Amino acid sequence: MPPSAPDPARSRVAVTAAPVADPAPEAFDPVEFNAAVSAVTSAFGDPTRREIYLSLRSAPEGRTAGEIARGFDLHPNVARHHLEKLVAAGYVEVDTARPAGDTRTAGRPSKRYRASAVETNLSYPTRRDDLIGTLLARALGLLPPEQAEIMAAEVGYTYGRELAARMGPGEQQRSVKAAVATVAEALTAHGFAAHAEARGSELAIVAEECPFGTAALQYPHVVCAVDHGMIRGLMAGLYGDTTPTAEASRTTGDAHCVTRLG
Repeated sequence: MPPSAPDPARSRVAVTAAPVADPAPEAFDPVEFNAAVSAVTSAFGDPTRREIYLSLRSAPEGRTAGEIARGFDLHPNVARHHLEKLVAAGYVEVDTARPAGDTRTAGRPSKRYRASAVETNLSYPTRRDDLIGTLLARALGLLPPEQAEIMAAEVGYTYGRELAARMGPGEQQRSVKAAVATVAEALTAHGFAAHAEARGSELAIVAEECPFGTAALQYPHVVCAVDHGMIRGLMAGLYGDTTPTAEASRTTGDAHCVTRLG
């Protein structure tokens, strides 16, 4: 007898997908929250600065400080202040190239400010510096501590130089005081809530928050080296070579991180 045909009802195999559990929500980190709020308010807390940023987003060719001042009825110095705040936060870039159609050959071209490609995602958290810091720290944690610190400091230094270059290509601040103030603004825009202050005959940068979250507590030798490298790189690009030294650190129980600039 020929083999009987398979019963379709029996040949079917029922496959039921197991329900996928929703990912657990991230634990609320007050330190990270404060750093995120600090970064956003430093860049966009002023309503005029927000409007200036939106105007740059609509001008791919960029605008000069003078054009911004006229468009918003501001004193040129006030316009530059707003623009430099946005530059320090990384939302605006600066260049000195002449715009298309400008055929002038004499005179120095004006700085032109353009919106950068940085995403303005204002949801909490605004940045993932804590994740990046953790991954970097874990990777460098595989090395001997001294070697890890050297490499982390170099990463921070390179990033600091890049930030300084975006603030003003080919230029340096005229005074150390102005440079330190600019560095503090740049760090605040990255979530450090930093400010500059005089301590005796030296200047110092005081950071009240840390955007690296728990990574700073787990790998302080790496994260702090990145921070100091950033400061050294920013100062090198805006002023000149300095030797930042740590006076206090949140990772050792101090209220704030304090870096002296010698």
